[in-house]
Amino acid sequence: MDHIIGVLPYLWKGIQLTFIITIVGVAIGFVIGAFTGMGRLSKNKFIFGLSTVYVEIIRGTPILVQILFIYFGLADLIGINLDKITASIIAIALNAGAYIAEIVRGGIQSIDKGQTEAGRSIGLNAAQTMRYIIWPQAFKRMIPPLGNQFIISLKDTSLFSAIAVNELLYQGKYYASSTFIYFEPYLMVGVFYLAITIPSMLILRRVERRLDV
Repeated sequence: MDHIIGVLPYLWKGIQLTFIITIVGVAIGFVIGAFTGMGRLSKNKFIFGLSTVYVEIIRGTPILVQILFIYFGLADLIGINLDKITASIIAIALNAGAYIAEIVRGGIQSIDKGQTEAGRSIGLNAAQTMRYIIWPQAFKRMIPPLGNQFIISLKDTSLFSAIAVNELLYQGKYYASSTFIYFEPYLMVGVFYLAITIPSMLILRRVERRLDV
């Protein structure tokens, strides 16, 4: 019991950093994913090809490899020395962006083509049709998978302990290695993750029911 209480300040510090990395990274990833997802629907071969290459590379490699490449590889290749937090946010943003791109693409493609034709028939151009007709409907359908991606990205931050980012898991490992007590610290790490993910999933389900998606 003493170690359950003793590890709490460490985990509280770690969970704050976990949230910061996840929220900032996924927010940037959404912007990347929105543009990339629409790029995957573009008739321009260069834009389509560039978007596809990005998505396939990121989705085809583990996020741990991506963070190690960003943090160590770029420094070795072109001398870019990023701090751990910045590297972690970039990794989450690029990783989430690739998956969000597919969510965006799928959401837009799920809207009946008649909606596009209706927009054009009332005098809207392609950009206006996307903005005012297609995107609002598509975004509503994107909410469940976007919520799931947020939860996945949050759990992925545990891999950043590999570069000694002081997120939740790293703080639990630090306490365990300092005290040589392992059961309670790792148990509480799991409890902390569950305390985040379970309410998040319940909120997401409630939003889905309210929006009827």
